[in-house]
Amino acid sequence: MSTQKATMLAILQNEWGSLDNVKLTQVPRPEPLPTEVLVRVKAVGVNPIDYHTAFGRGYMNALTLPHIPGWDISGVVEEVGFGTNRFKVGDQVFGFPRFPRAAGGYAEYIAVPSRQLALKPANISFEQAAALPVSGLTALQMLADVAQVGPGAKVLVNGAAGGVGHLAVQIAKSLGAYVIAVARKEKHEFVKRLGADQVIDYTTSVVTDEVRDADVVIELAGGGDNNPDAQGAA
Repeated sequence: MSTQKATMLAILQNEWGSLDNVKLTQVPRPEPLPTEVLVRVKAVGVNPIDYHTAFGRGYMNALTLPHIPGWDISGVVEEVGFGTNRFKVGDQVFGFPRFPRAAGGYAEYIAVPSRQLALKPANISFEQAAALPVSGLTALQMLADVAQVGPGAKVLVNGAAGGVGHLAVQIAKSLGAYVIAVARKEKHEFVKRLGADQVIDYTTSVVTDEVRDADVVIELAGGGDNNPDAQGAA
C-alpha cells in the first residue's frame, strides 16, 4: 500500500518583504482533523491584509514561514472530518477561517474548522461568496457588536460604495437605522439602491458641515487633513 501523501498547488511564500517571494508551488494536501472539513477551493478573496502580510506586516505576528496566504474562501466540501455533522460532502460553503493565524486559502484545498464556514447562498457565485467574509464581518462587527446600532439610529458611512462600506449600508439599514452614505456622485444611485436614505458627495461638500447629529460614524477612508481621501472613498 502506498503511503505517499496527496499533493496540491498552492501559492507559497518563503520570505517576507516582496510580492516576488510569492510562488506557485506543489505542497502536501491537508487532511481534515476532527470537527474540520476539507474544502476544494473554487474562489478566494484578495484584501489589503493579504498585501500587507506579504511584506511581513501580518496581524499580531501570528504567522510563520513558509506561509500560504489567503483567508476569504469559497468552495465545495470534499471530505468531512470525524465528529463533524455540520456539513456533508458536496456542500457549497464559504468563510474566513483561522484569522489572524494562517489559513492557507490560496491553494487547491484547505482544511477548515466546520464552525468557521457557512453554506453558500444558491443565488450568489463562488466569486461573490469569496469576496464577502472579511468585508461583511468587518461591517457587522462595527455596527452590531461595537456600535450596537438599532432602530432609529442615524448612521453615517464614509466610503459607502467601497468593499466594507456597501455592506455597512445594507447592514445598518437592516438594523433599522437611517443611513447617510458618503460617496462620489457617480456612486449615488448605487448606494441608494442598497438602502441609503441620504447621500453626500464628498468631492463637492464638507461632510462635517452637512451632518452634525450622527449617532454612529463608520470611518472607512481613514487619514487626516493631509490625506486627500479623508473626506470619503470609492
